[in-house]
Amino acid sequence: MSGREGFPPGVPAWIDLAQDDPDAAARFYSAVFGWQVEGVGVDRVASLAGKRVAGIRAADPTTPAATWTTYIATDDAEAAASGVSDAGGSVLSTPAPLGHLATTAICADPSGAPFGIWQPGTLMGAEAVNAPGTWNFSELKTGDAATARAFYAAVFGWEVDEVDMGPMSGLMVRKPGYADFLEQFDPGIRKRHADFGAPPGFSECVAWFLPLDDGDTEPHWNITFAVADTDAVVDAVRSRGGMVDVEPFDVPPVRSAVVRDPSGARMTVSAFSPG
Repeated sequence: MSGREGFPPGVPAWIDLAQDDPDAAARFYSAVFGWQVEGVGVDRVASLAGKRVAGIRAADPTTPAATWTTYIATDDAEAAASGVSDAGGSVLSTPAPLGHLATTAICADPSGAPFGIWQPGTLMGAEAVNAPGTWNFSELKTGDAATARAFYAAVFGWEVDEVDMGPMSGLMVRKPGYADFLEQFDPGIRKRHADFGAPPGFSECVAWFLPLDDGDTEPHWNITFAVADTDAVVDAVRSRGGMVDVEPFDVPPVRSAVVRDPSGARMTVSAFSPG
């Protein structure tokens, strides 16, 4: 399982799920992804193989139930929140401690797509990513990519490249210097990406901007989870009361599906097979 020591500022670092019934959510994700969920009351932390991978919290006015939130790392939550406002976004909840774990805020970009700010405390961010049962990446579904490019560049220093990978075409979001950080924990990552035909700059990729899907009514950040077997996960989702929006499909080298948990929280699951 891929481990790391935190995330540089400007890189998505954590995810959590807002739910009306955190207990039920904990049972569902434990069954589907094998998570161990600790905590009682409104805030819980999910782990896999001893590494913390996601949060589950009670819904509130800033984050309605059945919503996954992507948090972007910062060294200074107050300054980041000010930057959001200055760039035309909204601060939905001002920076506040999440216990000893982090200082967080919930914001929205100019299109209204919510996201979080994460200033680490004792939790630097997700401790495992890109392995089955963990967060793989986040993507902004938007109808106004130009505004998104300007906003996230101003607040987080993101750069955006148009790429053509066949069915995976879209806007690749890069944080300059991120590949140097990754090489510390995963030497040779640039070469491996190049060997399987990734576009230039892919090793600095931190997110994607994609058009709204058919049926989407509002811009939002989507979450993709890595899995070992997409079809098996889809079966597990169904058997535990979840729903399947998009049946498993292949876009080599990945096999993906779009599913919802029993509360309606939507996510993508994706198995990578380099061939």
